[in-house]
Amino acid sequence: MPLSDADATAAPPPQVELTLLMPCLNEAETLETCIRKAQGALARLGIDGEVLIADNGSTDGSIEIARKLGARVVSIPERGYGSALGGGIAAARGRFVIMGDADDSYDWGGIEPFVARLRDGAQLVMGCRLPAGGGTIKPHAMPFSHRWLGNPVLSTLGRLLFGCPVTDFHCGMRGFDAAAIATLNLRTTGMEFASEMVIRATLGRLRIAQVPITLYPDGRSRPPHLRTWRDGWRHLRFMLLYSPNWLFWVPGHLLLWLGLIGFALVLPGPFHVGRIALDANTLLVSAICCIIGLQWIAFALAARLFASEEGLLPEDVFVKRLYGLFTLERGIILGLLFGLGGLALLGVALLYWARLDFGSIPYPIGLRLVIPAVTLLAFGAQFILSSFFLSLLVLKRAR
Repeated sequence: MPLSDADATAAPPPQVELTLLMPCLNEAETLETCIRKAQGALARLGIDGEVLIADNGSTDGSIEIARKLGARVVSIPERGYGSALGGGIAAARGRFVIMGDADDSYDWGGIEPFVARLRDGAQLVMGCRLPAGGGTIKPHAMPFSHRWLGNPVLSTLGRLLFGCPVTDFHCGMRGFDAAAIATLNLRTTGMEFASEMVIRATLGRLRIAQVPITLYPDGRSRPPHLRTWRDGWRHLRFMLLYSPNWLFWVPGHLLLWLGLIGFALVLPGPFHVGRIALDANTLLVSAICCIIGLQWIAFALAARLFASEEGLLPEDVFVKRLYGLFTLERGIILGLLFGLGGLALLGVALLYWARLDFGSIPYPIGLRLVIPAVTLLAFGAQFILSSFFLSLLVLKRAR
């Protein structure tokens, strides 16, 4: 993240133990309160530390307030919550960093539990505002939709998709070992930064702890920068993109097996479930399930291979082994075999049609020949095209 402030470009002084980092964009109403609480906590606990303001383009006097109080300011030209925090982390002089908003919703005087866990060896210490994790939310501190829908749902998804051991996935107050977080190579510039840090810390097997905190009402008179539905969707989208297994692999297998079961039941003839008769229409639906399912699985392999090689996800040994078996040449051969099987079935259908003098084929005999044939042709095309695409990813990686 580029820094434009002179403090950030000058040679840094010796490292301190703790940096208290606040991203700032026009927080003049509450910034002084937050800085004084943070400085008071450092003095009370006898910690060698600094208060660092990562300013993201304030025009309301926030920078002047911070400097007047003795806080260090770095200016981050690139807009965005993630940009401000990323730039602040890069400029931090502390071995440990505790980050939190400058709107007085977090108690900067209550940093002692974070420091204790960091000193004990935790590499990421998440605050927890939710009562389920021992936290407290003061009246009017969190909108109803955030408290009962957004945060619980997204936190549950975080635990499900990634095995993240925290209750409050998106708490903005958290502490971490600066060197450990630097190894994660965090990249996002917006609100997704909070999700990315927790996800990549979990996937990177960092030691993660949690401490309960209290969330207070926002001290500002203006609306917060957070936009409920827009930013909620951005977090959800990011979590899904970082989980190709759940986004592609699992749904693809479910559809593929559902289609194959349908084929097995209906291809020999009508299948009856009580008074319900499953026939050629079910066969067509099964074919579509098979085709989409196989494509979904191909996307899963490509996504997992790309994310692993680009450093977005840890190395995926399973995909590498699978790709070692499923080379371009083998994929082409497999695709051609499926394609030839489809053409053979189409040939049978054509001969049957010729026997009828190319008239109307009785329902559903024709469909029982054509649907499997077209499905095999689609499988063949998918295998060949997916093999070429995976090979392109390998060529990109080799460069």
